[in-house]
Amino acid sequence: MPALAAFLRGINVGPHKRMKMDALRKLFADLGFEDATTYLQSGNVVFQSAEPSSPKLVRQIEEGIEQAFGFRSEVILRTAEQMREVVDANPFAGRDGIEPSKLLVLFFATPISAEEKRAVQQFYADPEEIAVRDSELYIYYPSGIGRSKLDGKLGKALKTSATGRNWNSVVNVLALMSKTA
Repeated sequence: MPALAAFLRGINVGPHKRMKMDALRKLFADLGFEDATTYLQSGNVVFQSAEPSSPKLVRQIEEGIEQAFGFRSEVILRTAEQMREVVDANPFAGRDGIEPSKLLVLFFATPISAEEKRAVQQFYADPEEIAVRDSELYIYYPSGIGRSKLDGKLGKALKTSATGRNWNSVVNVLALMSKTA
């Protein structure tokens, strides 16, 4: 069975939408998925599914979360091949001085439109740098994400749901997927 990564949006960030990772792994097992493994406490689940990545699978997981935890969390799925492409396409790879904890990959639920892509590419929020693909956006925050003015602009330009993970998490989730496959 192929490995998939589920990125849950907005959980365990503040006092709301809290969940324990052992309960999340149990939910994935109860939904019929195999080898559910979590990475950190921020809603990264690697699992195996007989069903391929699809909107139906996303709905199944989202509904399971709502029933089990009492709140809704959007879920964004990626296959191992898609995650490998994200890593291989890193526009900051090989550049000196890039701190992995300050490089964020924003995963989109659906590919963004040409209009959204143009809007995002026009943003310039010195000192941040961005590089956009159809289903991901790479953002480098050399001064840290907490001081950025870019995020508010992005939210207005994008119509699709998204969730971000720093580069360390992206690489570690891919490594987990390689072990699961």
